[in-house]
Amino acid sequence: MLDVDYDFAILDLTDDSEESVARRTGWLGAVRRGFRDDRPDDDLVEQWLEVARTDRTTLRGAWLPEGVLGAGPMPVATYGSFDKTINAGRELLALRMVIDVTTSPAHRRRGLLRRLIEDDLTDAVSRGVPLAALTASEATIYGRWGFGPATFRQGIEVDVRPGFRMRSFTDPGRVELLEPAEAWPHVRGVFDRFHARQRGSVEWPATYTAIHTGRYDFNSGGPDRKVRCALHLDATGAVDGFCLYKPGSDYSVDVSEMVALDPAAQLGLWSFLAEMDKVVKLTHALAHPHDPLQWALTDLNRVKVTTVEEFLWLRVLDVPRALAARPWAADDRLVLEVDDAQGHAAGRFEIVTDGGVARVARTEAAPDVTLTAETLGSLYLGGVGVQQLHRAGRLAGTDDVVRRWAAMADLSDPPYCLTGF
Repeated sequence: MLDVDYDFAILDLTDDSEESVARRTGWLGAVRRGFRDDRPDDDLVEQWLEVARTDRTTLRGAWLPEGVLGAGPMPVATYGSFDKTINAGRELLALRMVIDVTTSPAHRRRGLLRRLIEDDLTDAVSRGVPLAALTASEATIYGRWGFGPATFRQGIEVDVRPGFRMRSFTDPGRVELLEPAEAWPHVRGVFDRFHARQRGSVEWPATYTAIHTGRYDFNSGGPDRKVRCALHLDATGAVDGFCLYKPGSDYSVDVSEMVALDPAAQLGLWSFLAEMDKVVKLTHALAHPHDPLQWALTDLNRVKVTTVEEFLWLRVLDVPRALAARPWAADDRLVLEVDDAQGHAAGRFEIVTDGGVARVARTEAAPDVTLTAETLGSLYLGGVGVQQLHRAGRLAGTDDVVRRWAAMADLSDPPYCLTGF
């Protein structure tokens, strides 16, 4: 094993010196290598840098010191983060969003990720950011740092061959096609309204402007010439929903994004897509868990769930601030003890709920319920039930106390996040 002192550094996105530019390009190259993508070309570097500057992204990395074989502008570990907001149910909270985490396979098990992630979480705490989040490519990595899966991605397939019919739906509005760039102000406006009221929603990073306007496709490189945009207008002509989609193979259409502010707009968009010529199948990888489509059809078997897997992983950093920002379902009082290896969420907290609002304070009283920071992250948005995690051995407490905790913490409607990062 190589015995070396790695050079940990944060890149300066305002420095355009030759050395800084080389390190930035090397950093992106390391990310692309880690995710098995092609090496970045100049266009990708330019697009990526614009996004990173807009989001005020912090780019951390670990480099080999000068003189060691493999040293140079490309790091052996990368880690990025920036701050946006998450809808906690009662408030929009600041959220530390973690991206582009990679470690060279030649430098695994050296503590590189531990150093980068713990430095960043400590920074978030120092800035008063109560939550951190990421979307993970592997489900076994981030629990040790207190991240728990909090929302789930549901993929669906809709058979729209002859016989597809809704029971009694008549759209009070209409659908209009616009070029994605022209539609962008309306798309952004609908999403912002959705984000303000949907628990679990995460604010869009700057990449979404390029992606949803078709200006740039970060996967294939260059403009996206396939993406189309449909806007739904209500009876007054106001835009209340949108759908971004692409034609697929075998007469299919892939829905990349659909947001509607009410059920009529949601069904109106589905009806529009189903009635397009030469389309037999619709697919959507991020369907809303309460999408009304299936139960609006005469044949509910036309909708098949193809995928259910974890999507947004949450990490609670400030327990009192975070718990006070979410809704509660029953009035009660109990003491929660959180075990946190990094210490950010560790301690005992008295939670008093009244009228859907919680008062949370540190206490030395004996705990009623004990859990880890990872489990608290999963429970936070209400995407998984207390009793389910108790049966799985993920939290401790008497049966009576766990029932009380479930009555307080479980929420009737599911959280929903459609923001990938």
